[in-house]
Amino acid sequence: MSNMMRVLSDEGDEFQHIRPEEQASDDDLPQSPSSAGTPFFSYAEDRAFTDLDAKYWAQAHPPASSPPASMSFRRSSATPSLTPSQSALSDSFRSLHLDNHSRNSTTEGSFLLERNAERSPVRTKTQSASSVDDPYLKPAGPSGLGLPEQRDSANSSRPQGAAEYITHDEDMDIELQMICKSVQKCLEIRHKYISRSNQGPRDNPRDQPDWKIYPAPPAPSWTASKEPRTNKEEDSVSQMSPSRPEGADGVGWDFNFEACHIPEIKDDIEFSLDNTGVYQVSKNIDGHRSNIVQVPSIREYYMDLEEISNTSSDGPSKSFAFRRLQYLEASWNLYILTNEYQELADTKRNPHRDFYNVRKVDTHVHHSACMNQKHLLRFIKSKMKKCPDEVVIFRDGKLLTLQQVFESLNLTAYDLSIDTLDMHAHRDTFHRFDKFNLKYNPIGESRLREIFLKTDNYIKGKYLAELTREVFYDLEQSKYQMAEYRISIYGKSLNEWDRLAEWVVDYKLFSSNVRWLIQFPRLYEVYKATGIVNNFEQIIKNIFQPLFEVSKDPSSHPKLHVFLQRVIGFDSVDDESKPERRLYRKFPYPSEWTTAQNPPYSYYLYYLYANMTSLNALRKGRGFNTLVLRPHSGEAGDTEHLVSAFLIAHSISHGILLRKVPFLQYLFYLDKVGIAMSPLSNNALFLAYDKNPFFSYFKRGLNISLSTDDPLQFAYTKEALIEEYSVAAQIYRLSSVDMCELAKNSVLQSGFEAAVKEHWLGQGFDLPGSLGTHVEKSNVPAVRVDYRQMAHDQELSLVYKYSEASKDQSQPSVGSKSISSVSTELSNNSSSPEHTSHLDPIGRRPSMTSNFQIPETHGFPGLKHQAVSRRATSTALTEPSPH
Repeated sequence: MSNMMRVLSDEGDEFQHIRPEEQASDDDLPQSPSSAGTPFFSYAEDRAFTDLDAKYWAQAHPPASSPPASMSFRRSSATPSLTPSQSALSDSFRSLHLDNHSRNSTTEGSFLLERNAERSPVRTKTQSASSVDDPYLKPAGPSGLGLPEQRDSANSSRPQGAAEYITHDEDMDIELQMICKSVQKCLEIRHKYISRSNQGPRDNPRDQPDWKIYPAPPAPSWTASKEPRTNKEEDSVSQMSPSRPEGADGVGWDFNFEACHIPEIKDDIEFSLDNTGVYQVSKNIDGHRSNIVQVPSIREYYMDLEEISNTSSDGPSKSFAFRRLQYLEASWNLYILTNEYQELADTKRNPHRDFYNVRKVDTHVHHSACMNQKHLLRFIKSKMKKCPDEVVIFRDGKLLTLQQVFESLNLTAYDLSIDTLDMHAHRDTFHRFDKFNLKYNPIGESRLREIFLKTDNYIKGKYLAELTREVFYDLEQSKYQMAEYRISIYGKSLNEWDRLAEWVVDYKLFSSNVRWLIQFPRLYEVYKATGIVNNFEQIIKNIFQPLFEVSKDPSSHPKLHVFLQRVIGFDSVDDESKPERRLYRKFPYPSEWTTAQNPPYSYYLYYLYANMTSLNALRKGRGFNTLVLRPHSGEAGDTEHLVSAFLIAHSISHGILLRKVPFLQYLFYLDKVGIAMSPLSNNALFLAYDKNPFFSYFKRGLNISLSTDDPLQFAYTKEALIEEYSVAAQIYRLSSVDMCELAKNSVLQSGFEAAVKEHWLGQGFDLPGSLGTHVEKSNVPAVRVDYRQMAHDQELSLVYKYSEASKDQSQPSVGSKSISSVSTELSNNSSSPEHTSHLDPIGRRPSMTSNFQIPETHGFPGLKHQAVSRRATSTALTEPSPH
């Protein structure tokens, strides 16, 4: 056989013929395990390698036409090229091997990596020039990307002179660039709305160092030298102020309304409600009235909303986001597998601090349900025994005492029990939000709810104020638990704000552990049906006019001015599962919304945002604290709610529907949008606990925290927040570090002043990575924080790299890759070890404990767009005093 050579087929003993010119040189053939020079042979391993190589050959060499019948094929193990992901994989293996040898490692792992590196067909510039030319190989050289000096420093893991493989499917490369460009555009749209409304970090004047908190928070229990404060220091403080009363009577003891500074401001600032339903604030500039802020119009809002909605429903975008989220979850599994014991050792070395004495904030809890059932039952029985003859309600044309109310219900104090109250959400409330709302009525009677759980009633909210003080006292006794209570303004009248402020100020409901959010129920259809309002504009006016008045001149509503200093934002609440039928092709302005149908969720949210934007511009100019939008979103109903919230909200509550929209979930991850999750609440209303995406969100690195929602309906113990953490820890097997990370997230999401957060988390708490981490405060090891920051930086780098490539098509090509191949390549490239002993791409300093084992993903440029937004710092932070 002079012109042919004989080879043995893998399928049997029959022979096949190949031509001599098709025979590849030894340098061109990837070596199978049987020919790798190893002292043993594994048939199974050899066969697996052969099948895998055949798959990659078929993908990289699609047949243009059917081969001739006389054409024979070489063994698949002789395939001369691989896909880009395989090329990156072998390169990363090679870099691992080189790194292992640089540390004189002789472990079995390095031996296996060396074997994999030997299999790689990637040709370097040291190879023979007579090798067979491959049309899919992009050679290293001045015109290519092979030389490391011509690429970004983040790509330096590739060996010197390494070449890259490309495919001829340029459409995939363009598709990836367009996806990343869309992601970046969605983020830029959100940043436009957030910055214009002053909801960004450090936009709030109360986060400035000179902001005065009144009443002042309590002094630390420990001195800078880690010693308890002496009685002499406490005595010196007590001599200057009256002693605190015992029990719940001591709540707000240090608040004195007369000591509050109420400024009187007279200037040319004016506000007015325009024909679009938005309050505009203007001032006199060169004899002309000019608005101090440009509020996005409702047309612009819905155009941006439509753009993000269309992008999130695009097939390639969804696939890309899904794969990136899967990669993040797999990366977490690898990280926790290799660093769990390191984290445990770090926390054991941390003195004093554990999960129970790190600060944790209940970022989503409704005030009217802030107590547990046993507490409410005890309070009702106490009032029936002590105040039976107190007039409490005007009903049916006459005044009734508390005794007469219970006689009309044919009940006594002895008859009451938890089962009689019937306020716990059982199985009958699942997907029945109407029944859940009825659970707010003790014994199913609305009159008892009005007496005990309302601020605006015949007794001016006296009973609810006493109950609130008891809840505040329990929080202060626990010391490390905080809450942001959501209390309602309905928009039915202009004096609601003044009545609520009087209730808070007169009963001295001030605590260093508590801040307030104002929730607006979406009940226009109810008010319209009962004749309270004629159009939607009246609700806007009732909600925002008092706020603009007090911001323009605090002396016009002095108590409201004091109350607003403890208010952190707005919420929009109601049953999200209600269907939203669109009656209009183009939504009318609020003054023209006179139909009986409720406006959609996105419509409500826009007018809250637009008027809050004008209000924040006015308040920030005055030096007053600004407000943020933190609505309920993604609990049920349409996923468009999540798009609206992502566009204009600071953070959200629930967010369980993000599991159905991977692109939106990816956007929430990239921009670190806060999500206050309540798995126990979801379990009773919309989603079983075992199906809750909470743990999946946590592993992927979304900015989530745990909250109680309604302890009255869902909790069984006195400490509802600890109950929420304990159930999650048991179901999802959370470690103490996991729970401390969730607690830290809750503090960062909360609206407490920056000075308070700094005391709880340490100086520079808002800096990225280990720069902002103090394990002695948060009990979260720096290794965990650095991993989270590294993973986030990589994703932003990916988006930035390909979005920038789409802007300048004249740049050298990075190779055409499909979404799946890029995700695989990024995942495989992450095998190259880059430890935090070196500075990362954004110049963060290393941490002593940041030697986690999971490697970084290479191939990305530096975070140019993030470096601008972050506060650069090169000086070491001073260590804060422990508490």
